[in-house]
Amino acid sequence: VIFLGFPNWWGDMPMPLYTFLEEYDLDGKKVIPFNSHGGSRFSRTIETIQDLQPGADVVTDGYTVSRNDMNQAAAGIENWLSGLGYPE
Repeated sequence: VIFLGFPNWWGDMPMPLYTFLEEYDLDGKKVIPFNSHGGSRFSRTIETIQDLQPGADVVTDGYTVSRNDMNQAAAGIENWLSGLGYPE
């Protein structure tokens, strides 16, 4: 299981994340994305991850939080993780 966190910058992932996804083979891994954003949520980043890692099981309902809600994000993150079965 790979938790993949990133900020959504102007509707896209930062370039270092592209480099990571192009250089590492995540075939057979479960990829769980989460991000912060300024209003665009995930945009098409989940589809981009799926395109770059076609052999991975990419979760499509990752956690996304607005930069305006960071102070209240802890409870939402805990609920999201609990729904995924974490911590075990």
